[in-house]
Amino acid sequence: MTVQRQIHLPEDLCQAAEQRFKQGFNNIDSLLEFVLRELVQSESDALDRAEQTLLEERLRNLGYL
Repeated sequence: MTVQRQIHLPEDLCQAAEQRFKQGFNNIDSLLEFVLRELVQSESDALDRAEQTLLEERLRNLGYL
């Protein structure tokens, strides 16, 4: 089982998000979990691209590319 944490957000923000995304998510918890997972994944993808660019540059400097 995954350990859960409690967070505090403004009520008006939660209500607005629930209204706007109620068709795609059961509740605000599932919406926030989705958004946070997407942000973490996007950050990871950006690092992977940066690492690839650095690796290509090193290979180019060594004459392999």
